[in-house]
Amino acid sequence: MNTSPLPWHLLQSFEAISAAGSLSAAAKATGVSQPTLSRHLNQLENLLGKRLFFRSVAGLSLTPEGAAVQTHAQVMAQAAAELAFTGAQAQEISGTVRITASQIAATYLLPPMLTALRDTHPALNLELVASDQTDNLLRREADLAVRMYRPTQNDLITKKVAELPIGIYAARSYAKRYGLPEQYADLSRHTVIGYDRSTLIIEGMRQFGMEVDRSFFAFRSDDQVVCWRMVKAGMGIGFGQRVTGDADPDLVPIWPDMPIASMPVWLTAHRELRMSPRVRLAFDHLAESFAAL
Repeated sequence: MNTSPLPWHLLQSFEAISAAGSLSAAAKATGVSQPTLSRHLNQLENLLGKRLFFRSVAGLSLTPEGAAVQTHAQVMAQAAAELAFTGAQAQEISGTVRITASQIAATYLLPPMLTALRDTHPALNLELVASDQTDNLLRREADLAVRMYRPTQNDLITKKVAELPIGIYAARSYAKRYGLPEQYADLSRHTVIGYDRSTLIIEGMRQFGMEVDRSFFAFRSDDQVVCWRMVKAGMGIGFGQRVTGDADPDLVPIWPDMPIASMPVWLTAHRELRMSPRVRLAFDHLAESFAAL
């Protein structure tokens, strides 16, 4: 018996033949020609000094010696597959991914998500456009968009990744000075922070029977980050995502057990960009991160 190392390609062919049960079936499964597989089998049997298959009109069946070789070949094939997977994982994805998101998402939601992405893929460069404009993805100014509404353009791939509940909050400093409302009607006696031209909060308050207009808000701005900062500064009562408000020890939730509203989160990319490894990586990472909120 030859004790020199066995060529791996001979064992690969042997494993394919034993799995398929015939040379023709193995050739079809592997794309290697039948004469080549037959030659590999003969070489392996000569090197081992053993007959590995019984040959009959029904095909090939393993001899006891062949069955023993098959066990070792399967272990080696599994090890090779695991090594190939490890090598693929080790090939670091590089390049730049440009993401556009609303100012509130870019400021409060994305930083820990993008930090985790960068920690696991240090060759990846990230650009974040904090903008509430709706057309910057269409103008190809970004690879990915995080939107609080569902885009409708046909040439985009979009996926809903979260539904973020909205809460009402006040700073502890405000609560200490003015107390907190007990009922919805009590809001009229408090300083309420809202949007300027956007009717999002007004429409939400109508669901609870409160008919108000923009003059109801003592402080108005369509910049959600500005409104949130004013809440944190103690100016008045405002609205924000619970995932952010509940994590802030300086804020007090008002009516935390009452369902007020929720904000959907959609991830969007152009169809061709979605096939880019780095864009796909960022897309999937953000989808998982938002789903975990």
